[in-house]
Amino acid sequence: MTTTKDVTMPAGATPPASPRSKPPKSNRRLRLGERTAPYLLILPALVAILVLLGWPTLQLIGISLRKLDLRELVSGEMVWVGFENFSEILSDSEFWEITVRTLVFTASVVLLTLLLALLMAVLMRHLNPVVRVIVQVALILAWATPVVATTTVFQWIFDQQYGILNKTLAKLGFESFIGHSWFSTGPSTLTVIGILVVWQAVPFVAFTLYAGLLGVPKEQYEAAGIDGANAWQAFWAVSWPAIRPILTMVTFLSVLWDFKLFAQVWAIRQGGPDGASTTLPVYMYLKGLAGNHFGLAATAALLMMLVLILLTARYVQLLVRTKEADLS
Repeated sequence: MTTTKDVTMPAGATPPASPRSKPPKSNRRLRLGERTAPYLLILPALVAILVLLGWPTLQLIGISLRKLDLRELVSGEMVWVGFENFSEILSDSEFWEITVRTLVFTASVVLLTLLLALLMAVLMRHLNPVVRVIVQVALILAWATPVVATTTVFQWIFDQQYGILNKTLAKLGFESFIGHSWFSTGPSTLTVIGILVVWQAVPFVAFTLYAGLLGVPKEQYEAAGIDGANAWQAFWAVSWPAIRPILTMVTFLSVLWDFKLFAQVWAIRQGGPDGASTTLPVYMYLKGLAGNHFGLAATAALLMMLVLILLTARYVQLLVRTKEADLS
């Protein structure tokens, strides 16, 4: 017969905790592996990003703090000037004029691209299959044509003497367009460049939005029709919520692409006439490769990169807000 002893504890004392068995080491290692596995999986991507983006960025920052003209480049001399390049660029009135021009040009091109692409996406949603295929093939051909080839075609279309546009307008009765120069001023030159960019950008955005529209069930449109909604109301009630996140994404991508546009601007008139169509990428090229002021060009590139980082941060903020709204 076993006897139990009553242990008297002092007042206010904490009773001893009952002994617990420690988890096996194998379970702890398993949990540790589960926690570290995601980081190990993304580690190669992080290393690749640091090598491909981080190191060139550090190099760019280093060059922006140096005087690196042709003489220093040939001799290999390291001349550190600190923030003098930034002071020179930011105090240059031409830089600010080109920056404002680039922002206005980018905003105009992106807005026109989105409007036309949205119209094309909605149109493809309602066309019969045969006409839809024809429209899609035409969009793909416009998208797949190389930039230099498309630029050459547009230069011929808007040519002062032999352009088909001037001849067509003259035959329609607008005789004032005979011999009209579309590249005589900066705004008209940028207008031609903008039409060229929109021509090449609309197909991608249109197909992306069209894919978003295809994801909307037909039952929702039928329900909206039963409720008495017209086509415009059905679009805002059914189509718009489905494509709004996609529209945000393509807007962000279009801003990035059009803000750093170089090939079309340079191929049309090299930023002319008299620099009136020069944008920031062309300005960097003229300062760097053409002017042999690589330190100033690196400074301008770094300032452009800061603008793009701000745009990216704004996009991420909008994306997070959209996710939070979807979860709420």
